[in-house]
Order: sequence, then C-alpha cells, then structure tokens
Amino acid sequence: MSVTQHAKEIHEQFSDQLDVSVEEIEERLDTLVNEYRIPADEARRSVVSNYLDETDMDRDDLGGGGNETVEVATIAEDEQWVDLRVTVADLWEPRSESISQVGLLGDESGTIKFVAFETSELPELTEGESYALGNVVTDEYNGNYSVKLNRTTSITELDEEIEVGNDDVSVEGALVDMQSGSGLIKRCPEEDCTRVLQNGRCSEHGEVEGEFDLRIKGVLDDGEEVHEVIFDKEATERLTGTGLEEAKQMAMDALDTTVVADEMAAEIVGRYYRVTGPTFGRYVLANEMEQLGGADAEATLIRARSM
Repeated sequence: MSVTQHAKEIHEQFSDQLDVSVEEIEERLDTLVNEYRIPADEARRSVVSNYLDETDMDRDDLGGGGNETVEVATIAEDEQWVDLRVTVADLWEPRSESISQVGLLGDESGTIKFVAFETSELPELTEGESYALGNVVTDEYNGNYSVKLNRTTSITELDEEIEVGNDDVSVEGALVDMQSGSGLIKRCPEEDCTRVLQNGRCSEHGEVEGEFDLRIKGVLDDGEEVHEVIFDKEATERLTGTGLEEAKQMAMDALDTTVVADEMAAEIVGRYYRVTGPTFGRYVLANEMEQLGGADAEATLIRARSM
C-alpha cells in the first residue's frame, strides 16, 4: 500500500475528530518512511498512535462499516478492518487477565489467531461454533498475522457450518538447538501487545515491567532440512516438565533467568520429536508433539548421519 493510500485511510478514521488534511498526514508519513527509513506499516502505527493521543480516542473507536469479507489466508496487511465468516477452531487459556479469549479462527482457507480483550466486553465465542464477525482489525508481528476483536466488532452466530481447512503440518527430527529468546521470558503487559521484552524494553511501548512467560524456539533437524518450531507456555511445560512457577523460582534462586533455558536445553536437546501444528511465518507452532523412540528415532538418526 502506498503512503498516499495510508494517508487517505488515516484521514478517514480521524476526519470527525481532528482538523488535519490528507496532505499533512501524507507529509508526516513520508518523512518517517523516506527520511528515517521506517517501514510504512510501522510509520502508520506511529502516526495513528499520535493522533489517538491528540484526540483522546481509543483504538477500538477507529473502526467503520462496509468492510470487505475476506478469507483468513488472504490477510497480509496490518491494521486493516475486515469482516470474517469463520468457525472457532481452538481456544486456549489467556496468559493475561486483560484478555478475555484467545484462540484460532478458521475457514476453508486455513486458520488465524484471534484475541478479544476484557475491555471490549464482547460475548464469548464457543469452540466449534460458526460466526459472522464484523469489524475486526488485523495485526502483524514478526511476519505473523492475527486479528483482534474490539468493542465495535459485531458477532452473529451462523446456522451454517464453516468448514475449516487443515493447514497443520507435521515435522520431525532431532532437536539440535534452542534459539535465543527461549526459556523464562518477559512479555509486554500492554493489552494489545504480546512482544517479548529485550533488556526490559518493548519495541513499541518502551520500558515496561513485563509479565513472565515460558517459550521454546527450537530447531528440528531431520537430516535433510531444518524446521524452526515454537512451543508456547503450555507446550513448553508438557515438553520439559517445568512449570512457570518452578521456572520463576529457579531464576530467583540463581539470580539469573538464563538458568531456566540451560536446564531445559539439558533435558530436551539431542532428543527426537514429532511436532504438529500450523505454520506462522517460518515457524511451526507446536500444538501436538511426541518424543520419538525406537524405530522412529533410529530412522531419523540414519537420515541425519547419511548427509
């Protein structure tokens, strides 16, 4: 999307609350994009955030009607307002009290993560049920897209069942590495953010207190190619047998959070696993996993040694 198109859409969002022209918005965006070399989507977020502050508006108030109904697999832009016809494919426990529901929505094209926040006061979705969702906003982080339900989102239960395409993949091999950012981590506590903190800072919200979480970013090698796999908190606990509270206590005793990743690596690196789940960017999200033994592990080992 061009800078001009971004400017027009921002102007439409704020035209009733702010006396600013499309040209002024475009000039502001152009400075960020062409002088400071900031990506267009990030520049747009920055400008929108500034205007939200100026007008005392909430981000949820930006939505409008007349959105296009899209398939989830076609979502490839940040901060777009769209309508969906989907089935709730999966729900899991929110990691934050500010989140009312989190899970996967699906249609024939595949699945996409969704988040609904407590402040939006929306009726809860039921796993397995199909809905028409009006006015949801797309979100992007590290090349992975999701949608956020907000206070302007309309939820209509459908009589028909929306078929969910199976976009899960299965990969297997030796877990040869745990990447940086694994173990006991801290995430940004802002309700619209799940970014992992680096040195106590969120790339969008700056220095924040942060909330503890568990994650493993692993590399599986099957002897022919490598697969990058992410285990979320629940999957990490199942994989390692270490819970969040135990991990926090380990870090407190050692006065060092890296001991958690070291302990986990000693437990799982070098073993053979089969992981099944959807792909997000270059990663496979571990929804299901099993440790391979006997003939399965031996076959993988033979392939690896033959390379």
